[in-house]
Amino acid sequence: MEQQQQHDARFQIPRVRLGSQGFEVSKLGFGCMGLSGVYNSPVDEETGIAVILRAFEKGVTFFDTSDAYGPLTNEVLLGKALERLPREQVQVATKFGIAKIELTGMTVNGTPEFVRASCEASLARLGVGYIDLYYQHRIDTTVPIEETVGELKKLVEEGKVKYIGLSEASPDTIRRAHAVHPITALQIEWSLWTRDIEEVIVPLCRELGIGIVPYSPLGRGFFAGKAVVEGLPENSILSIHPRFSGENMEKNKILYARLRNLAEKHQCTPAQLALAWVLYQGDDVVPIPGLQNASGTRILEP
Repeated sequence: MEQQQQHDARFQIPRVRLGSQGFEVSKLGFGCMGLSGVYNSPVDEETGIAVILRAFEKGVTFFDTSDAYGPLTNEVLLGKALERLPREQVQVATKFGIAKIELTGMTVNGTPEFVRASCEASLARLGVGYIDLYYQHRIDTTVPIEETVGELKKLVEEGKVKYIGLSEASPDTIRRAHAVHPITALQIEWSLWTRDIEEVIVPLCRELGIGIVPYSPLGRGFFAGKAVVEGLPENSILSIHPRFSGENMEKNKILYARLRNLAEKHQCTPAQLALAWVLYQGDDVVPIPGLQNASGTRILEP
């Protein structure tokens, strides 16, 4: 435990304020979703816990999960890791809003009743008394955002949630939500090959004082190179993703080769270079790359 709490000073990750409400996190977060599979096979419990603990040793204190990852096992995994960590030094982010995932799509729910029930269930699975950052995972267009955020505001007032976030929200939704209660962070995809948020979303967040949490900053693992060299695992959902299939993949291999050559010039890995680009976008940007083994934590080093 003592070793876990003593972060390696050589690789200490700086802390920043996410949003304008005083929420302080490590400049680099950790996306826990991959530990439960989806892109690859899930890891066993002890491996998952070991990866989380190793990330903490490296200086990561901001961990991101959801009630939709697993399903419903990712929060439990993070909760077991939290038992071995000092709670006051860790910032836990989780999400609600996805009621069901099927091959035909997902069902979302933003009703006040669902918000409260989801929060209570997440608190129990995580084994914590409060959630540091609670996101609406997907926006329910059948429920006015004011009603959803109104219930989140009550959870903040009750001490069950400290800060509120949105994920994949439109500019109008962000403004309306922020008018009800300050939104601390927006989680959205942002990487070298996903940059469409830069024209409207990023300026809006900065206008309102909302931090940005990019998911998939490594292009769903593409910039780490394994999919390029070895191909995708048979069970990976990425096999149906346009960027990873057929002619598109062949074209993207050219982009990866350019990134790899540039990384060699700077004596780092392609993943480190891709992550450095996202980190460079501003102090209000806190990416959450995911890892599946402790050796992968090298990308957390400068």
